[in-house]
Amino acid sequence: MSDIQRNEKQEVTIVDIKMPFISMVVFLVKLAIASIPAFIILSFIFMILSMLFGGLFHGMGMGMGRY
Repeated sequence: MSDIQRNEKQEVTIVDIKMPFISMVVFLVKLAIASIPAFIILSFIFMILSMLFGGLFHGMGMGMGRY
């Protein structure tokens, strides 16, 4: 039976990543640029949830005699 066929867990520890400095800088710049649309999408989701729950709780408070 080969090693691939057995279902034994093998632990792996990464000790070092060899990557040129310029490549790392380019990667981090791309990561920063990619985070902008993600932040915009999450902002819209938070805005919609805030409007939903804000309207819900405001409507609940209207009948309580606050105004």
